[in-house]
Amino acid sequence: MLISRSLLAFGLALNLSAPMVNATDWLLDGEPFPAALTVNKDTEEIALSNGLIRRTFKISPNAATVGFDNLATGEAILRGVKPEAQVTIDGLDYAIGGLAGQPNYAFLRPEWIASLTAQPDAFQYVGYEVGDIEARMDWDPVRHHAPDVTWPPKGVHLRMDYRMPGVDGDKAIAATATSELGRKTLLTDSFTALDVAWATHATSGHPRSSFTNEGKVGEIYTPENTHVHVERPLPAGTALVEVTLNLGTDRSSSWGPGLALVWPERVIKFNLRPGGGSFGLWDGTEERVDLGTLGPLELGKAWSLRMRREGRTLFCEARVGSAPWQTITSVELPEGLGTPDSVRLGKMDIRGGDEDHQASGGLVRLAFEHFAAYGEIDETALAADADAASAKKQIGVSVHYELYDGIPALSKWITVTNNSPQQIVVNRFTSEILAAVEDGSAVETPAYGLTHPNIHVETDYAFSSFNAEDANDHVVHWNPDPDYKTQVNYQRTTPCLLEVSPEIGPEKALAPGEVFTTFRTFMLPHDSYDRDRQGLALRRLYRTIAPWVTENPLMMHARFADWEQVKLAIDQCSEVGFEMVILTFGSGFNIEDDSDDYLAKMKGYADYAHEKGVELGGYSLLASRSVSVADDVVMPEGQSPTFGNSPCLESAWGQDYFRKLYQFYEKTGFNLLEHDGSYPGDVCTSTTHPGHKGLNDSRWNQYQRIAEFYRWCRGQGIYLNVPDYYYLAGSSKCGMGYRETNWSLPRAEQVMHTRQNIYDGSREKIPSMGWMFVPLTEYHGGGEAATIEPLDEHLDHYERMMMSNLALGVQACYRGPRLFDTARTKDMVQRSVAWFKEYRDILESDLVHGRRADGRDVDWMLHVNPGLEHKGMLVVFNPLTEGVTRTLKPNLYYTGLADTATVRQERGAPQEYTLNRDYTIDIKVTVPAEGFTWLVIE
Repeated sequence: MLISRSLLAFGLALNLSAPMVNATDWLLDGEPFPAALTVNKDTEEIALSNGLIRRTFKISPNAATVGFDNLATGEAILRGVKPEAQVTIDGLDYAIGGLAGQPNYAFLRPEWIASLTAQPDAFQYVGYEVGDIEARMDWDPVRHHAPDVTWPPKGVHLRMDYRMPGVDGDKAIAATATSELGRKTLLTDSFTALDVAWATHATSGHPRSSFTNEGKVGEIYTPENTHVHVERPLPAGTALVEVTLNLGTDRSSSWGPGLALVWPERVIKFNLRPGGGSFGLWDGTEERVDLGTLGPLELGKAWSLRMRREGRTLFCEARVGSAPWQTITSVELPEGLGTPDSVRLGKMDIRGGDEDHQASGGLVRLAFEHFAAYGEIDETALAADADAASAKKQIGVSVHYELYDGIPALSKWITVTNNSPQQIVVNRFTSEILAAVEDGSAVETPAYGLTHPNIHVETDYAFSSFNAEDANDHVVHWNPDPDYKTQVNYQRTTPCLLEVSPEIGPEKALAPGEVFTTFRTFMLPHDSYDRDRQGLALRRLYRTIAPWVTENPLMMHARFADWEQVKLAIDQCSEVGFEMVILTFGSGFNIEDDSDDYLAKMKGYADYAHEKGVELGGYSLLASRSVSVADDVVMPEGQSPTFGNSPCLESAWGQDYFRKLYQFYEKTGFNLLEHDGSYPGDVCTSTTHPGHKGLNDSRWNQYQRIAEFYRWCRGQGIYLNVPDYYYLAGSSKCGMGYRETNWSLPRAEQVMHTRQNIYDGSREKIPSMGWMFVPLTEYHGGGEAATIEPLDEHLDHYERMMMSNLALGVQACYRGPRLFDTARTKDMVQRSVAWFKEYRDILESDLVHGRRADGRDVDWMLHVNPGLEHKGMLVVFNPLTEGVTRTLKPNLYYTGLADTATVRQERGAPQEYTLNRDYTIDIKVTVPAEGFTWLVIE
């Protein structure tokens, strides 16, 4: 429940005392670090802090983050003030909050803050509410999970509310943001064909030079420093011209693409100079290249240039994508100069004419996509636009923050509420804008790129990867900051501006009364560059915000789906302690069969499994297949689906597919879905699919379709194996990291790959988050040398594979028709499972990395959990063909032990060790040939 805090009640505060500085390491004990909101009435600031991080907001004259501090290191994370977010509604870009006037973006001095001013065209802060964190989805914890997790997480939820700017702000926007506001559209051309009014001027220096390349009007193909442009007369009364183009491969400077206004005795050209990383202007007498930039030219995005005449001033403005227009420069026109006769678009010489440079360069390709001409501002039309904007005054935006107890992490998202009497469209949004202190600086931009600040950032809008950073690459952007003009980097390309925004969409229509909620962004500032410590911090984050990832059932992948084979698998799992049977791919299981007979048959399967104490699940392939021409994604020209083929989730087929999934789990009682080839983020340009209108809303709507289903599964206690980073949307497991064909290698090599994959994959993942593989029968080939069956004949290898997974807390997919074929095979599996369950909590705890498997000597890792009775377990493997004794030096710091540790090897007698000053112990360990041992630490 939220507690209201408005501007009128500003003097009241929730928990006025900030958490005390505490020497306790939060990774060992998070209790001393509760989250709280504090208020400073004198400075008109509020702050979220838990003693590990603190985010401070100035709330007058508008709201903005003016401090973000890593209290563990004493370092500032923030170097500059930006808007809290940005939204585009009905084509207009609005900043949410923010303060202007910071003189230097390299740092933020406290005395500057009081003089910062509000922007009139930004959403204005009106108040806040604070309360407990509420669950973002239901979780039914029906199976074993980590004993120390809670849901929802404990902490503080802060909501800051903003209102639409006033009419004056809208008029300011109308003058500079959207060209057609208050103006009559005189001419538009999207270059689907070349209008006869355009006259083409092209160099004679190359036979391919043209404004129409391979039938594509507007595409220029010509040597780099040559001229190719089109020209046409302008309608009477033209006061603004605008062009949108894509730079393609053009890297020219003075011959860079742009537009020019032409009078009988004067040409004024405004162009992009990709070769110089700037803008250029021929003002009629000289070329100017000392113009400000919007940062590095983003060559893969559409740029828009416009020239806008107001009285005798000609404003030259630019933007990338749908970002706000910015005035780059202006030209004072001579007295008496009338309206221009014509406009030129394309590549021109320095003076906007038809000459070529002596060094023409290689061939380049670029495209002009749209042109428009508009008249003077019509005050009546502008007033109508202002009236329409006034009807939207009830649109509200709220920015939400959650700060968690015991971990230096917070989340952030925004909501847009349409309380106006008309439909609106949320075209785009940026939910986090953070001018962070750079991680490093270099005068020259290194070829390998600069590192971004030491902050982990991810969202619950992630897909198409086993890795968090790659899965969020489309939405988490570390960009150069155009306001940071004093940075060391000569081209000002230091990646220190965090902008969290989808590449496309959402293009979400909101009816009156509807609320739009963005995805959530999770931020974890690191307090160290140590790789293990960063991994431990990230894994603590997952336990906090997605505790279902600690569910880790022992699972068998049943090779066949006929009743006798399924019954055998269920019975064997029940006998040896396995907890789940999955009707795997290629088994004959068909989740898309929605006939009454099939659903009743599957319910019988599930009922029998439950009687035996075993959960039952099945496999379904979503993407990575073609359904039909009508239902597959229609990709933009030149793009292909991620997996080669994919249906659109918002096609008629896609909507029916999810109907079948809901129905299957509601009617059968199955407990798991292995969802292979999950939605990878493919866009779709179709305008006939019922669930989206076109390209711009296709990714958002498809993702919502699958994420809603996954959240529903989480609330129903349905376990999700998804080979993509869908953890924050409800999935529990994806691959630990492996190449499928490796399971066709000789058996001894498979064992090595198993431990290598786990060692590497558990850098970011809790052991329970990643699956491995044990091919009981032949998988992708390899014959007898790669196969465990007959199981009894390869019992030693079978046990090595089981313990290589179980001793590291990882569950593998045991794929085959049976788990045992003889009494001694059954005994081995039973013993291994019983041992795992005896020590399950510590085995599923975090791993500190020791020595990676390489087949040359022992490899080992250390499980740690200071909250358990067994605070650590050292697991050691010997790949050699003879027994060895080694002295190892594990670091016990993350066990929470400080002075002494009691250690016993397997069931042996305990022995006390004194910790060295660096928290290590020197321990002698004997491991049998091709064997394994374990040591409990208390």
